[in-house]
Amino acid sequence: MLEDRILFSDGEAIVIDKPAGLPVTKPKRGGDCIEDQLGDLCMGFARSPMIVHRLDQDTSGCLLLARNPKALKRFNQTFSEGRVSKIYWAVLDGETDGEEGLIDIPLEKLSTAERGWWVEGSPRGKAARTHWKRLKADSGKTLIEFRPETGRTHQLRVHALEGLGAAILGDPVYGDGEGPMLLHARSISMPRDGKPAVEAEAELPDSFAAWKSA
Repeated sequence: MLEDRILFSDGEAIVIDKPAGLPVTKPKRGGDCIEDQLGDLCMGFARSPMIVHRLDQDTSGCLLLARNPKALKRFNQTFSEGRVSKIYWAVLDGETDGEEGLIDIPLEKLSTAERGWWVEGSPRGKAARTHWKRLKADSGKTLIEFRPETGRTHQLRVHALEGLGAAILGDPVYGDGEGPMLLHARSISMPRDGKPAVEAEAELPDSFAAWKSA
């Protein structure tokens, strides 16, 4: 029930804690998705809220919705200006060198009939920048905090693999796909002119149980 997962709500914005495994929009193969459940989040408004940005199906955490078209337009503009701050936590299937840094690897979306589509670093790709910090390392795994400057498709997943040398644990495309993918949208902060910022933080899901003390 999405109404039980609301982290922030006012007259123009809602932030929910999206569960891992639930797509944001309708997948081609069909099945349940956030888009089909938006009517449950009207909360007295005549209009259902609208999706502002996306999270991958296997990513959990903060997802921003707009409660009217004017708010949606403003929020999209704020995103395009790079003024939205997002923090992600991820567990990497390996250890990293260094404590923190910036990954600056342009990303290109590719596809073949055999593999389908995927993303990889390429000088022909779109600019993609991610700040990272190591939070904890244990038993050959590493908990990383990501702060993306850009919002490219699969950005954090590819930057983990190509920039830090280790895939996100459980990643079905760039890793071994064993178990849930441990990528969580920990927080979001979006400034608004003349109003308090939209700010929300999502608790770590049970899949991160071993890392909750970090």
